[in-house]
Amino acid sequence: MTKPKLLISRKIYDQVLTQLNDHFDVEYNAGDVVYSKEELIKKLQGKSAVMTTGTERIDKTVLVACPELKICANIAVGYNNFDVSSMTAHGVLATNTPDVLTETTADFGFALMMAAARRISESEHYLRKGFWTKWSLDMFTGADVHSSTLGILGMGRIGQAVAKRGAHGFGMNVIYHNRSKLSDPLEQACKARYVSKEELLRQSDHLVLVLPYTQEVHHCIAEKELGMMKRTATLTNIARGGIVDDAALVKALRSGVIAAAGLDVFENEPQLNPDLLGLSNVVLTPHIASSSTKTRTAMAQLAADNLIAFFKHGKALNPINQL
Repeated sequence: MTKPKLLISRKIYDQVLTQLNDHFDVEYNAGDVVYSKEELIKKLQGKSAVMTTGTERIDKTVLVACPELKICANIAVGYNNFDVSSMTAHGVLATNTPDVLTETTADFGFALMMAAARRISESEHYLRKGFWTKWSLDMFTGADVHSSTLGILGMGRIGQAVAKRGAHGFGMNVIYHNRSKLSDPLEQACKARYVSKEELLRQSDHLVLVLPYTQEVHHCIAEKELGMMKRTATLTNIARGGIVDDAALVKALRSGVIAAAGLDVFENEPQLNPDLLGLSNVVLTPHIASSSTKTRTAMAQLAADNLIAFFKHGKALNPINQL
């Protein structure tokens, strides 16, 4: 039987590649090149499947040019690189990798929040540059995390995992805002209280963003929202770039509207607002919240399992759209 043709658009782990080679006629991007749209379209000719990451945009232009495409399996829980409505219209299934990265991403989000609050990155740079010559009582004083108020915008799986770390591990008062209120049992498990977005902004000592990106939430944290926060507050974004207006955030950090920020995602990444690089009160990481070896392997494996299940059984494990 002829194997379906698969494009693996970025480098993956060898054990997952070996498994996919058993089921598919694979074209593999071993050089880990980031394809332009034109290159992606060329590579997808004759392919019925593609394994993607957030760097490959699957939109109407790609779909029209690649009529044999049947499924796109994203190695991510987020899928803002997919035009899902166009994929549905063209009969192309979209899948993602939920659950397997929840705890690792929550670990990292909490670490990034703590690094911003306790000025870890700023103080390390100070030490490395040889500026530390004596101990001082007020040297790099930051904000406490324990017993403070943790605000979470977006209360899905990852948001709930962050909430549990704060409430159970650090005795934090946890408040959240979400499109819908959690059930009472889930709220109790997270020790979290539902509030309006305005109350969330005004009360949070440490605000963590964990909501999926859609056009409706583009720049939902901008100048107005930042101005509602405490001057001592921190902002951590482990969701997606575009949720925060990065230019407004730069202005807020420079002028002391908020105290600090921790950012793992950016508008137009891997490019980022260069003004962020000149700020000492922001911790910057290159979209690595899920980046443990175990978790990234599990993500690639789940994407592969979605592809195999689709062609073997006619049903993927984690469909985003319904055809």
